Amino acid sequence: MKIAKTITELKDFLGSVARDKTIGFVPTMGYLHEGHLSLIKDAHAHNDVIIVSIFVNPTQFAPGEDLDAYPRDFDRDAQLAESAGTDILFFPNAVEIYPNGSSTFVEVEGSITGKLCGQSRPTHFKGVTTVVNILFNLINPNNAYFGQKDAQQVAVIKKMVRDLHMTVTIVVCPIVREADGLALSSRNVFLNPEERSQALVLSQSLAEAKARYNLGETKVKILKEQIINLINTMPLAAIDYVDILDFETLEDIETITSPALAAVAVRFGNARLIDNIILD
Repeated sequence: MKIAKTITELKDFLGSVARDKTIGFVPTMGYLHEGHLSLIKDAHAHNDVIIVSIFVNPTQFAPGEDLDAYPRDFDRDAQLAESAGTDILFFPNAVEIYPNGSSTFVEVEGSITGKLCGQSRPTHFKGVTTVVNILFNLINPNNAYFGQKDAQQVAVIKKMVRDLHMTVTIVVCPIVREADGLALSSRNVFLNPEERSQALVLSQSLAEAKARYNLGETKVKILKEQIINLINTMPLAAIDYVDILDFETLEDIETITSPALAAVAVRFGNARLIDNIILD
């Protein structure tokens, strides 16, 4: 595995190993877990060259968010990335991605970025789409791999790709969970034992909503109330949002008549956790 810390090194490595080959790209912020590794392994199974980026993107964090506290362990990440089949690991610093004086951003407007995480983090997706656009421009991948856990991010990136006529294919991979149902996240390390135990209510509440949907309940208001009531049984849970939206457009719906996304964001102590399930 080659490690590139500059754009020049990245371009040199791409020129030496990726010419006339399919490129699979997995963008990450590091502190890799099995969820990330599942993306790398899927990319490895369907592409000739695998590129993984590790970059804690400052433009998607607002003041007071956990940018400085975000967990980092490059040596461990490099070992895991290589074991999963990575060919090139791109590990730039902020100045490499955003040169001094950088003031150009790519932003997807509309309700797709204004709901769910966009409600409490209004500048978040502007940073996400900007950095993903930069990385796509640098790497020019055939396929880029993202996890379903970040469902809104996936929807926003897909819209950016469509709107800007990008040629990359966005591949969405299933959520990877612990044996007890907790969705894997780099932020899980912030949970103390009691918070982690109570955080299981996220996957449990979503599973209960899907079970009720499968039994015939299609009213969004009723399903949302069920999720909220179950989460609120946990004294350490502070709900950021609970919503059920059209799966493709993230538009509001009252009744589920086509695939819908049930999504939650809840704080437990210093950790803000997200999870979702598709009602289909």
